[in-house]
Parts: sequence; structure tokens; C-alpha cells
Amino acid sequence: MSLERRAAMATLLADRPKNLFVVPGLGSTTWDAAAAAGGNDDRDFYLWGAMGGAAMIGLGLALAQPKLRVAAITGDGEMLMGMGSLATIGVKQPANLFVVVFDNGLYGETGAQASHTQGGVDLCNVARACGFERVLDIKDDDGLRALATMLRTSNKMLFARVQISQDESPRFLPEKDGVVIKDRVRRAVEAV
Repeated sequence: MSLERRAAMATLLADRPKNLFVVPGLGSTTWDAAAAAGGNDDRDFYLWGAMGGAAMIGLGLALAQPKLRVAAITGDGEMLMGMGSLATIGVKQPANLFVVVFDNGLYGETGAQASHTQGGVDLCNVARACGFERVLDIKDDDGLRALATMLRTSNKMLFARVQISQDESPRFLPEKDGVVIKDRVRRAVEAV
């Protein structure tokens, strides 16, 4: 079973607490986070042109702001590109960081070629090998709802792979100006 990507993001971000900040990865996870918020949410740090950086930016925010809960929500292609970030996160063990990978087995931003997860790369096993003790492989709505609860309540870092379908949702483009995004995220942090 595969979950629909945009609906999965909406489930994860429903009833979002004030201190849950999201670093969505390049492309579809950014569009879906913006759509879930009905536009731009000041707690979303959208990445434009920073492929492979969502987990590391999430780590930086989590370490700098331990009062926040930080979810780096990205795709399989971006996670594969930034796989070394899992090793750094595993060494640092930030209790307030949650890495969520939407895995459809495609490099969606470059033409929907098969990603390495279709070729046997198991991101859950990579996360375990990097020191993540809590690793989830989400394939259904029950697992997704449990993950959403953990994003709101967990006090231990986690890695979750969410198996999503290859269907493409319409683009929902949020703010693109990096300075505007940085400034509004900074204001949102100060408000927590």
C-alpha cells in the first residue's frame, strides 16, 4: 500500500503545535507543506535550490533552538543526496529532531527517473546504521497517524520512511524569497 503524498503531509501537520517547525525538502514536500498550511506558514523553512540540505538545516535549527520541535520532511531523492547528514544527526542525537522521508522511488525533480530506493537502498537500515534508535517504516494511514502524534509528543529523535504513491499532485508554490523566509522563520522562533 502507498499513501497519497499531499494527504500524508496534511495528516502529519494537522493539529500542529506552535513549537513544531518544518524544514521541507526541495520540490514536492515544500509544495505539500505549503498546501497543508493553506499558504505560507511562518514555521516552515522552505528550501529552494538546496537539494540534500533539509536534514542538515533541520539539525542546525534543532541544535540552536532546543525549545522547538523540528521535522525535516523530504523526499527519497533528496535524502539519498544528503545521506551523510544521517551520520551527523546520529552522532549528535538531538531529541527534538524528526527526519521524515516521503519515498515514492523516484527522482521527481529531475524527470521521475527511478531512485536508488527502487534499486534496493533501504533508508531505514541506513538510519539505524547511523545511530537512529527509533526508525519507522510507514505504509498505511494508522502508521501515519501514529507518526503525526510522535511529531507532537516524542522526546526522542526519530527517522521515518513514508511510502507514498508515484502520483503527482498539483504544485502549490509558497514564498521563494530566501530573505523573507529566513526573517519570518526567525520571528516565529522568537514568538515560541
